[in-house]
Amino acid sequence: MEPTSETDTCHWHPDNRAGVRCQRCDRRICALCMNIASVGFHCPECAAPTPRRRTWSGPAPSATGLSTPARGGLDATTAVIGLNLAAFLAMVAAGGTGSSVYRRFASGGGEVTWEYGLLGIGREGFRLVGVAEGDWWRLVTGGFLHAGLLHLVFNMFLLWMLGHQLDRLHGPTRFLGLYLGSLAGGALGVMMMDPTALTVGASGAVFGLMAATVVHQLHRGVNPWASGVAGLVVVNLVLTFGRPGISIGGHLGGLIGGAVLAWVVDACDRRRLPRVVGTTIPYVATLAFLATAVWAAGRWWDPVLG
Repeated sequence: MEPTSETDTCHWHPDNRAGVRCQRCDRRICALCMNIASVGFHCPECAAPTPRRRTWSGPAPSATGLSTPARGGLDATTAVIGLNLAAFLAMVAAGGTGSSVYRRFASGGGEVTWEYGLLGIGREGFRLVGVAEGDWWRLVTGGFLHAGLLHLVFNMFLLWMLGHQLDRLHGPTRFLGLYLGSLAGGALGVMMMDPTALTVGASGAVFGLMAATVVHQLHRGVNPWASGVAGLVVVNLVLTFGRPGISIGGHLGGLIGGAVLAWVVDACDRRRLPRVVGTTIPYVATLAFLATAVWAAGRWWDPVLG
C-alpha cells in the first residue's frame, strides 16, 4: 500500500484515506464515519445527539482492523455517472423513449417486449424481441437508460452520494464490481418477478449501493440508523411499493445482491484472504446473476404465443 500522508487520513480511522470533511468541525472523515446531514456530512462526534468532549488528542484506533487501499486518480463513480449521462443524451438525441435507442437497449422483455411499441404495432408487425429472444445485452444496457430527466437526476444524486464513499473505501476496480453486481442482481430480480416489463434505470444498482453501505457500517460498528443510510433504504422501499410504475423486482434484486456482495467482500477481508479474491468475487457474481437472468427470461409462459 502506498504511504498516506497524515493530512489525507481520517481523524477517527487513521488507516483509512479521508474523502470529505465534517461540515461542523472541519475534521477529515472516511466513508465509515460519514453521517448524512442536510448539507454535507458530519463526523460521529458532531452527529451525536449530545456532542462528546474529546479526552484524547491522538489518532483514533481502527474500528475494523481492515486497511483501506491507496487510491489513484481514477474515480469510478464519476465514470459511471458519465456513462449514464451519455446514454441519456444519446436517447434524447435519437428521439426519447420512443426512439430506436430506447427500444433496442431497454432492459427486460422476457418474451413480450415488442420492436415497435408494447402493443407490437409497426412495420414488422408482431416481431418479438427481448432477453428471451437473444437480446441478452438489455440486462446491462437497461441499467444505463432512464425514462426521464427526473428519473436520471434522482438516481445520479444517490449514486454520487453513496458511490464516492464506497469508491474511496474499496478502490475503483472493486467498487465497479460491486456496482455491476448490484445492477445484475436488479436485472435478475426483474426477470424473476416481472420479466415481460420494459425496465430502465440505475435504481437496482443504487439500491445495491445502499445495502452495501448498511452492511459495511454494521460490520464496522457504525449505526446505519444514526448515519441516515438505513432510513434512506426504508424511504426508498416505501416509494417502491407505494408508487405505481416502479420495478419492485429490480429494486429488491439490487438490494439483496448488493447486501450479499458487501457481506462476502467483508468476509474475505476479515479472513485476510488476498485482496484479489474479494475483488474478483463481485465480477463472478455479476456473470452468474446475468446468466441466471437469461435463463429465467426464457422460462416464462408467453401470453401471446401461448
